[in-house]
Amino acid sequence: MTVFSPERETELREFEKKLGASFLHLPLLNQSLTHSSYGHEQKLPDNERLEFLGDAVLKLVISEFLYHKFPERAEGDLTKIRASVISDETLAGIGRQLDIGSYLLMSANEKRTGGVKRKSNLANSLEAVIGAVYLDAGLGKSRDMILSFLTAEVEKVSQAGYIRDYKSALQEFAQKQKWTLPDYWVIKETGPKHRRVFWMEVKINNLRYGMGRGRNKKEAEQRAAMQALGRLQQEKETKAPPKRREPKDTKGLRGIFSQVRKRMKM
Repeated sequence: MTVFSPERETELREFEKKLGASFLHLPLLNQSLTHSSYGHEQKLPDNERLEFLGDAVLKLVISEFLYHKFPERAEGDLTKIRASVISDETLAGIGRQLDIGSYLLMSANEKRTGGVKRKSNLANSLEAVIGAVYLDAGLGKSRDMILSFLTAEVEKVSQAGYIRDYKSALQEFAQKQKWTLPDYWVIKETGPKHRRVFWMEVKINNLRYGMGRGRNKKEAEQRAAMQALGRLQQEKETKAPPKRREPKDTKGLRGIFSQVRKRMKM
């Protein structure tokens, strides 16, 4: 039987209340909040396997919810809504609301380099918590918790104009300005093969406008395009157009769909 220090048990019970869950097997919750850096140092199970499981449970619950909520939507639309709803951006936002970083066990070096607030750590840990709830209490409890976190996000991104496809938005913007189409490049890859992280940059007229990271190239491209749109929006507001310069190499990129978030106002 795992024995926690009184301080750690108090922290875990406090986090249970934030989740709205009561664990029969508290070590599962503790493991879900154990970063790999800490697990490696202390020779303890970390949260990576639970993250793997939680990711699958999350996709199942949201897929089923969207299937019943939007019977008129095609598979492609449902896929796009789901991708936005369960993105690292969204999950990290929920993690911040729960203050999950304060409950994470991680190495001193990981803390020193900003690991408590790092988006990937927050998103991954939330998925691990979902995996822990699934093992401890089953799918029903997992579904209730996931939907309590994400129903509002589903409502938002499913509205016309709010589905997030930053690549298409950036391409449309470039076409309207009669610029060359955006170019996406892999600038580095990190992590082991089973947990690869890709870093992408996007250039327009041979100038870098954005950089993003993701667990696959598509996700990294979307984040790079999102950053580029933010910069271009700022330049538009300050009336500072980018320098026109022909790139050495160009390639066309086709958007998945034309809807863009209204908040971009482009």
